[in-house]
Amino acid sequence: MHEMALCESVVQILERQALAQQFSRVISIRLAIGALASVEPEAMRFSFDAVARGTLAEGARLEIIYEPGSAWCMFCARAVEVKRRFEECPHCRNELLQLTSGDELRVKELEVE
Repeated sequence: MHEMALCESVVQILERQALAQQFSRVISIRLAIGALASVEPEAMRFSFDAVARGTLAEGARLEIIYEPGSAWCMFCARAVEVKRRFEECPHCRNELLQLTSGDELRVKELEVE
């Protein structure tokens, strides 16, 4: 379950930001997760609750925002939305797509005190 490792990284980011920005508690966190990031939302929520215990993020509300995948078709030179990797272009049916977004996971917003 790589969601546990992802959550550990998120908590490390929160701890570094707490030192830099001088806050002591995280009330809520919004994570932007790309549709192609291969992250299960329920596993992420479960893992976050487990990893956050005893940290400044314990009890924090986790909100997950999905961001669609997008790619550039190198054949017809169009930006297209993709739902999975190695999809063909919906316009020209070519498979020469360069992924441009949708595989990331990032902390989008924090509410702290």
